[in-house]
Amino acid sequence: MKLLEGKKVIITGASRGIGKGIAEVFADHGADVAFTYSSSEAPALELEKALSSKGVKAKAYKSNAASFEESEKLVARVLEDFGGIDVLINNAGITRDNLLMRMGEDDFDKVIETNLKSVFNMTKAVQRTLLKQRQGSIINMSSVVGVKGNAGQTNYAASKAGMIGFTKSVALELGSRNIRCNAIAPGFIETEMTAKLDEKTVQGWRDAIPLKRGGTPADVANACLFLASDLSTYVTGQVLNVDGGMLT
Repeated sequence: MKLLEGKKVIITGASRGIGKGIAEVFADHGADVAFTYSSSEAPALELEKALSSKGVKAKAYKSNAASFEESEKLVARVLEDFGGIDVLINNAGITRDNLLMRMGEDDFDKVIETNLKSVFNMTKAVQRTLLKQRQGSIINMSSVVGVKGNAGQTNYAASKAGMIGFTKSVALELGSRNIRCNAIAPGFIETEMTAKLDEKTVQGWRDAIPLKRGGTPADVANACLFLASDLSTYVTGQVLNVDGGMLT
């Protein structure tokens, strides 16, 4: 059973990691996928080809979600190329970790701009289309760090916590038009980025998780699938932790 047959989806920051996993699962469920990348053109084009081979329409767009102007242009291009938008997944994000006493202003500003302002930019850009069709699902990729905080990540935690407040407010604003807005808070997800860590560090993370393993991009993608599909038509304004019990 394909849960997203015929749906048009935008995913920001999907050339690798969690975003890539979401794109793959959504394509498997019949969604046409428009996704963005910032600099990794080769992996993006490779993913575009892989998604298209599943029998859906897929296209990669080089776009900076932190730019209001580029976000508006992207949405206009997707509407022209795909003929509609049903689901928006705000996944673009960066880290610039450091203790507060050592964190530069630019490190704070860049993370807030990329992780949080991008959510405002993209949501505002698609809002008109979703309001007109009186349906849609917006999913914002937060983090357990946005729920509980983390030393050395004041900028990242602030951006992800801000995303949760934004999610709840949009859910209240747009709910009467049958537009849902939810957030996902992943825990320790094993991606290309975590593969660069030493095994002892990674094992330490796994041991601290009740399920005793790190999550996979597919684990997060399946939660996104639930929130994007008709399985969750009465769910909005929520934060779904996908963390193996880390915050239990």
